[in-house]
Amino acid sequence: MAFVTVKPAAKPLFFDNSFNQLFKQLDTMLPKVSQGNQFFQAIPAVNVKEDEKGFQIEVAAPGLQKEDFKVSLHENRLNISASKEQNQEVKTEKYTRQEFNYSNFQRSFALPKNIDGDNIQASYENGILSIVLPKKEEIKPAVKAIAIA
Repeated sequence: MAFVTVKPAAKPLFFDNSFNQLFKQLDTMLPKVSQGNQFFQAIPAVNVKEDEKGFQIEVAAPGLQKEDFKVSLHENRLNISASKEQNQEVKTEKYTRQEFNYSNFQRSFALPKNIDGDNIQASYENGILSIVLPKKEEIKPAVKAIAIA
């Protein structure tokens, strides 16, 4: 009985380069936010909860103020966006350093037709933007008894 050693086939260089280029392109397209001198991706996490009364959307967006947000409803689409501009200046005897930072994001949600758009409420507390989307009360058709002649 003979043992044969099988070596895995080498991946073509094209395969590695294509994926590296794809991830580099994605990295440049995603928005970034500065925290100190470090940058990271700024796509806030979102939780959506539903109960019999309606939906609640929670957006994790720490470091912002409620004035930074814009929430709108247009043609049954809920749009959530935020924009923040920071300007930091450090002066010493020998130099002045001034840093500017701009960050923003936008999320959109297609809402079901049973949402009561006139009574949507939003609040921002402890880094969480909460949006309450109440459901419309269902109008049940009246039941009418018909007498049999």
